[in-house]
Amino acid sequence: MTLSDAEWVNACRCASQAARSAVAAHAGPAERMAGRGRGAGGDETMAVDLAAEDAVLAELESLDTPVTVISEERGEVEMAGGGPWRVFVDPVDGSVNAGRGLPFSCVSIAVADGPSMPDVRVGWVAELDSPREWWAVRGGGAWCDGTRLPALAPGPMAVLGLETARPDLLADAAPALRDVGARRVRALGSVALSLCLVAAGQMDAMLSLRPVRSVDMAAAQLLVVEAGGAVSFPEAGARPALDLEMRSRAVAARSEELVDRLLTRF
Repeated sequence: MTLSDAEWVNACRCASQAARSAVAAHAGPAERMAGRGRGAGGDETMAVDLAAEDAVLAELESLDTPVTVISEERGEVEMAGGGPWRVFVDPVDGSVNAGRGLPFSCVSIAVADGPSMPDVRVGWVAELDSPREWWAVRGGGAWCDGTRLPALAPGPMAVLGLETARPDLLADAAPALRDVGARRVRALGSVALSLCLVAAGQMDAMLSLRPVRSVDMAAAQLLVVEAGGAVSFPEAGARPALDLEMRSRAVAARSEELVDRLLTRF
């Protein structure tokens, strides 16, 4: 039998606490950023990524629940014989921030009962440099530290978040950024946490300037949806796949109108 939604939320909390401890045990950028090869997702793995992943997977394995775990570094892992339920893990979203000791990185865990993004049932995001925790349950709202996030309402794009903001991509996007109508731009370094800030109304919209993986987005996109916002993955179709091969930009906002405005310019 699988766990209930509440049990999954608690399991994600325990896993993220283990990840925090594992990251904190690595002192200084040199130790945290030591290379460990390439992960299953294709990116270079740092010591801090591997430590957090090991901690999360150990907690999930202790549940003795049949699930298939898909993690950014290790790939697909069957636990207790595997099963139709899938758990998608990004052990450190914002690895450069975490490696250099900068704020704004997180562990992201999504529990899904099917193979596509709308099948995510529980989304969990926990910040690694602070105790703040975000989660959502499909049909049950979006939450931050035990307080339900208020429903988002249409409004202006006062603050736009950018992710995967490499200098060449920023330069290419500059004319569109000038004309899209955003009053301020922020590039914070974590796709998952930027989505959480959209869900909380702290940013009005976010845009990734290049395609990113489903594991980066799976958990936090549910928070935006459950808070009443809009999310689009323009390169992935209506039902984006939940796997390590899927790549798409993420566009999220407090309203469909803002998502459509961004998509017409980027």
